[in-house]
Amino acid sequence: MTGIDGTTGGEEPIKVMVVDDQDLVRDGIAMILNGQPDIEVAAQAVDGADAIRQASALLNLQVILMDVRMPVMDGIEATRRLAGTENGPKVIILTTFDLDEYVYAALRAGASGFLLKRSSRDELINAVRVIAGGDALLAPPVTRRLIDRFAAGGQDPAALDQLSSLTAREREVLQLLAEGNSNAEIAASLHLTEHTVKTHVSRILTKTGLRDRVQAVILGYDAGLVQPRTA
Repeated sequence: MTGIDGTTGGEEPIKVMVVDDQDLVRDGIAMILNGQPDIEVAAQAVDGADAIRQASALLNLQVILMDVRMPVMDGIEATRRLAGTENGPKVIILTTFDLDEYVYAALRAGASGFLLKRSSRDELINAVRVIAGGDALLAPPVTRRLIDRFAAGGQDPAALDQLSSLTAREREVLQLLAEGNSNAEIAASLHLTEHTVKTHVSRILTKTGLRDRVQAVILGYDAGLVQPRTA
């Protein structure tokens, strides 16, 4: 049964790693998360290389909160390596600025979303729960601005090839998804139930070999289903 605070009783806590080269940031995040009955900070790391080393030794690590700019190995390279592991932990990028070019690079590297360092305590806790639950952490307006700014434009042949196995309906869902619409908004637009939309999204991810909704958004842009705005 799910409680009013979003926790689920009787389950193992969500295991999290916090990666940041600033001690105060790491300790502050860890203190907030460890105060939740359903979340456990299993490790802290000072850079990307340290994160990879510790992650390889941890069982059932589910979520990594990853800073971008760190010495030794930055968060982008660390994310790329961690995202390439089968059933590996999901990465939330921690960033100071929502239009940081490094954030978009990290999303392409396999991050499941990003969180601003100025986010509230509740937003931080919710982000961990959302990612652990299998969703992507998307703030559509901000994600849209990021992609508008950094998408290369045009149609990527490899992306078009990924779409070849999708049905016409799945392409419609992917296009609306790439435009930043929620499941509810997609359902209303296509006159479907939210459950049906979730099923379509799941099939899109399976057929294209993508990890989550963030990667699907990027694919939609790369394939030319949605064009970056010029203004």
